[in-house]
Amino acid sequence: MSIKLTATTRTDLGKGASRRLRHADLVPAIVYGANKEAVSLTFTHKEISKAEGIESFYSSILNLEIDGVSEQVVLKDLQRHAFKERIQHLDLLRVDAKHKLHTTVPLHFINEDITEAVKNGGVVYRSINDIEVLCLPADLPSFIEVDISKMEIGDTLHLSDILLPANVESVALNKGEEYNVPMVSIAVSKTAPTEEDEAEAAAAVAAAEAPTAE
Repeated sequence: MSIKLTATTRTDLGKGASRRLRHADLVPAIVYGANKEAVSLTFTHKEISKAEGIESFYSSILNLEIDGVSEQVVLKDLQRHAFKERIQHLDLLRVDAKHKLHTTVPLHFINEDITEAVKNGGVVYRSINDIEVLCLPADLPSFIEVDISKMEIGDTLHLSDILLPANVESVALNKGEEYNVPMVSIAVSKTAPTEEDEAEAAAAVAAAEAPTAE
C-alpha cells in the first residue's frame, strides 16, 4: 500500500512557532538526507493521524509531496504529546535508491492458531515485535513474517531463525552472534494445570469420596 503525504514548507521556526502550529491543528516536521539541505515542513494533524494508523507508515517508503514536488522518504522519528493523543513532530529521511537504508520493520508472528503447542495449553511469549534491517529502498519489506506453527512447548526462536527477504540484512546479526536475541518462545501456561496438579486434585477427590470408618 502506497502512502502519500502532502506538506508545505515553513520559514517560521523555533519553539514558539511550533506551538502556534500545534494550536492551529498542524504538525511541524523536517525532512533531510540524500545530500540535500534539510527543509522544515508543516502537515495537517488530521492527515498524519490517519496515516500513522496504518502499520506500514512506520516501515515503508512514503511518497512525500512538498509544494507540488514529490520525493520518497521514510519515517525516522515521530514525537507524541506526553498524555494527549496528539502528534508533536515528525522527522523524515529522504531515500536514495542507491544507498542502503537502516530502519525498523515489524514482525508478524503467524499461525499461532494452528500451533499444536498452543492447542495443548502452551502460551506464546514475544520478546521483540520488530527488528532493525539494512537494505536498499527497493527491497524494504513492510513487515517480516515469523511462522511459529512448528514450535513445541519449550521452544524458542532467535533472530537467526528468521527467513529474511532477499537482499535484506539483520543489523543485529551483522554485529555478531551475541546479538542473536530470542524473538518468541512457547511455555506452559502458568494458569494451566500441570500433571502434578491434576494428580493432586484426583487424589483429593478420591479421598473425599472414600468411606469413613465409624
